Amino acid sequence: MEQWKKNLAVLWVGQFLVMGGMTMIIPFMSLYLQSEQIGMTNKHEIATWAGIIFAGNFVTSFLFQPLWGKLSDRYGRKMMLLRSGFGMAVVMTLMGFATSPWHLLLLRMVNGTISGFNPAAVSLVSANTPKSRMGFAMGTLQSGGIAGTILGPFIGGLLADAVGYQPIFYITGISLFAASVLAYFVVKESFNREKAAARPNVSVIQGFKQLSRVPQLMSLFAVTFLLQFANIGPMPLMPLYVQQLHGTDVNLAFWAGFVGSAAGLSNMIASPLLGRLSDRIGQERVLGISLIGAAVLFIPQAFVHSVWQLLLCRLLQGCFMGGLIPSVNALVRRFTPDGMEGRSFSLNSSMLALGNMVGPIVGGFVSGWTGIGGVFIISAVLFVVNALWVRRTLVSGARRNTGALRRGSS
Repeated sequence: MEQWKKNLAVLWVGQFLVMGGMTMIIPFMSLYLQSEQIGMTNKHEIATWAGIIFAGNFVTSFLFQPLWGKLSDRYGRKMMLLRSGFGMAVVMTLMGFATSPWHLLLLRMVNGTISGFNPAAVSLVSANTPKSRMGFAMGTLQSGGIAGTILGPFIGGLLADAVGYQPIFYITGISLFAASVLAYFVVKESFNREKAAARPNVSVIQGFKQLSRVPQLMSLFAVTFLLQFANIGPMPLMPLYVQQLHGTDVNLAFWAGFVGSAAGLSNMIASPLLGRLSDRIGQERVLGISLIGAAVLFIPQAFVHSVWQLLLCRLLQGCFMGGLIPSVNALVRRFTPDGMEGRSFSLNSSMLALGNMVGPIVGGFVSGWTGIGGVFIISAVLFVVNALWVRRTLVSGARRNTGALRRGSS
């Protein structure tokens, strides 16, 4: 097997375990706070702490990703990959020993601080994959993360019933450690440390300013933010919306979970297929079609009259969503100046974390004024605006602007 395929296979497993481990605790976080080990009893306090603890990871991740991106450009992507993998394995294991909500919040924030497995994996794969297979590689890697995100809560719920809450943290830690060991022995990267050390040691702020001069990158980062914003924003409201459509409490939790994961299921299947298609017809075209398709399918979700209609819309929308992140990652690699790939992918990861933070807040605020349907309409409008922005920046002067920046940076 070619080395880039070995890298892709191992990092797919790593993406699955990392995203699965991060989402595995979602179904029982509030229940864990009520356990004998933590001992909380006030329902309002439990709900508040559960939200704060869940968000804490994304706050520090948003702040620290650019720093790890800078270091990956200087010392190598594999080093950052292993730093994040082994570090998160330790932190997740320690969560099993927490005895107060403050302990969990601190550990979640530490986890966000040291995270960076995803951007390091994407950067490493993009740097070591033949250009003709870039779309396929990005789509396949994306499917691993999506699979972990979908199956994580399901597996976490099963394990919570089978073995209790604490052992899940230990199991997750062991899984992350095993994935990191596998990456250490199997994954190889082509990285010239002498050449990287010879480049000017640009600060995080200066690096961001340099990347911001590439209009294509700014529009691509916006796609990443909006994708996560639109995915996560309606999630806290989805059980209420399903209850409104379903009209009964029978199997409500099942239907809410099924609808919430529907887009992820079709996304997981579509990502490698659309990635392969983008290698043939171009990432720009697949990205544009995916943005418009996802925007159009937000609209009927605001006006459905049954859970089945909502489920069908979510499944179809997931197919278009599957073309977004792989295309974005491939295009980010193309438009990023040489030697700044790690920074660029880390900034993209920061936009992902920002969408995770802002989405539920804005979604809750908007639904209070317009109802849950208004959240879908606003997401549709934002996607259309972003599609026009992407088309304008990618089509007009893309290679000329990037070439000028690369000559300037050298």
